[in-house]
Amino acid sequence: MPARRRDPDRTRAELLEVATEVFAAQGYSGARVDEIAELTRTTKRMIYYYFGSKEGLYLAVLENAYRGIRQAERGIDVDHTDPVEAIRRLAELTFDHHVGHDAFIRLVAIENIHRGEFIRRLASVRTLSQPAKSLLDDILERGRGVGAFRTDVDAIDVHLVISSYCVFQVANRHTFGYLFDIDFDDPARRTHLRAVIGDVVVGWLTAPTSSSPSE
Repeated sequence: MPARRRDPDRTRAELLEVATEVFAAQGYSGARVDEIAELTRTTKRMIYYYFGSKEGLYLAVLENAYRGIRQAERGIDVDHTDPVEAIRRLAELTFDHHVGHDAFIRLVAIENIHRGEFIRRLASVRTLSQPAKSLLDDILERGRGVGAFRTDVDAIDVHLVISSYCVFQVANRHTFGYLFDIDFDDPARRTHLRAVIGDVVVGWLTAPTSSSPSE
């Protein structure tokens, strides 16, 4: 019986999936390539064949994690969606992605603990992030064009607000949940929190521009 041929793309994807969970749980220093090889029923030699080294694997994991949220954002049809609805959908999409990919949040937290040591070696991640800003720029421009959005807020402001809320409710779910007796896994609570970020961003962007106090 002929040996089963390995699908390179599938193998690489499986390695990235497992490595993401291992690095997110144990950090770069704590993660072991031997463990990843065992969990994927492959060998360290095979992992190095695909990624070159442990660092190469970790960098690939980081890049893939950021690519995931960027790909999700492309699902919003800005040109054919009301800008108010588009910004709400973007906020809710970000919420859904972060809830469904908590390993991404843990990786980001680990990378920040190390002051961005590894992500600074990934110029591709900055390139990947540009469409996120362009998407927000397009939505805001269309909203201002029809008089729906205030004019003193830019794309980075909006991205920061959405990301802060969505990251916090995943990254701090255990401590915040314990302190205030909140079950973040409760479907009703999750639906409520999802609606909140949409309401916050829409309410903020559609509020009148603050006027300077008179002297």
